[in-house]
Formats: sequence, structure tokens, C-alpha cells
Amino acid sequence: MAATSHFTRQTFVFMQELKEHNDREWFAANKQRYETHVKDASMRFIQDFAPALAKLSPHFMATPRSLFRIYRDTRFGKDKSPYKTYTGIQFRHEQSKDAHAPGYYLHIQPGEAFAGLGIWHPHPKALRKIREHMVAEPAAWKKATRGKKFTEAVGLTGDRLSRPPKGFDPQHPLIEDLMWKDFIAVKQLPQKFVTSADLSGELAGVFRSGTPFMRFLCDALGVPF
Repeated sequence: MAATSHFTRQTFVFMQELKEHNDREWFAANKQRYETHVKDASMRFIQDFAPALAKLSPHFMATPRSLFRIYRDTRFGKDKSPYKTYTGIQFRHEQSKDAHAPGYYLHIQPGEAFAGLGIWHPHPKALRKIREHMVAEPAAWKKATRGKKFTEAVGLTGDRLSRPPKGFDPQHPLIEDLMWKDFIAVKQLPQKFVTSADLSGELAGVFRSGTPFMRFLCDALGVPF
């Protein structure tokens, strides 16, 4: 039997309409659409992607907790809209306690879908460990981020410092890299990539291109890859 897509055009239609009607009344009236085209589809994908993830590394988890909640935390921000207008799936490291640790990520949003890997907003101790590992192992860092497979598949992105980090030589050959505040690599995805029947295989290929990068981050933080 031919493989079928986990996500469909209806997934994107729902997310677009949610952006236009981000209120509890609309969501309640359309909750079954969310359950069918977003939540259930995501859960099936997480389950089906687990074998491919295990081949990448046995230390990352594909569980129901991989799916981010649709409900926004509106307690502290000015934006009080109750729902996220995207779907996020993160395959976290087994030793992580939150999203701020090495992981693989799939972001589903009309016009803004992407695959990501690495560590976003690491806490200060983790950030320093990564920078110190870059200084100690410059060849490994260059291999992780300058290789053809990596640069053709993904690109480094995230927040950066405006000046060299304190405690590091401003003249260091890797100073531009040391100024990253996030260590994430991203590939923008067209809708047809997400709705492909071979999403698991195609996504695993993107993630595989970042294996040296993920191994470097794990080594820097002292966790297994």
C-alpha cells in the first residue's frame, strides 16, 4: 500500500484561518479540524519518525511530548491571543529538561515552515561551554559547520552579539562564530515538503546533514550523541 501524507493542505488551511480568527469561540467551533489535521497528524508523524530518529542518534526522543501545545502562555506578554499560529515538533535530547538543549525541530506554518537543529537560547553556562569547546577544538567546529553537506542543506542562524563575548580574544580566528548567541541550523521548507508522503525520509536527510554539528554541541555540553 502506498504511503500517505501525515500533513495535508488542510493542515495549512487550518493554521492560516487560525491566524485570522485567533479567539476561543472560533477555535471551539473548529476544534475537530485541529484534532484531525494538526494534533492527530502530528502524533502519527512523531510515532512514524521514531525509527529514523533512532538511526540519527539513540539519545533523542520521539514521544507525545515532542508536540508543543497550541495554547499560548499569555500571562506576561502584551499579545493576549490564546493560540499559537504554528505547530512545533521538537525531538529533544534524553537528558534535556526543556527546549533549551540540543534538539531537532520541525516548524509547520503557512509560508514559514522550516526544519531546525541545534540549541536555541542556551543558558549562560551552556553557552560558555560551547564557546570554550570551539576554542579548544577549532578543527572540529569548522568540520561541523563548513562541510559541503552541511552548508548545502542548512544555514546557521539566530541571535548574535554586537561585540566579542567577554573573556574571549577579539582577534580569535573564529570570533565571528563565537559571537553567536544561538547555535541553530535551519532549512526553510516549502509546503509540498511537509505534505510529502516521504516526509520522514526527507526530514531525516536534512537532519543527517547536521550530524557533525549536533555531535559537536553534545560533546561541548558533555552529553552523549
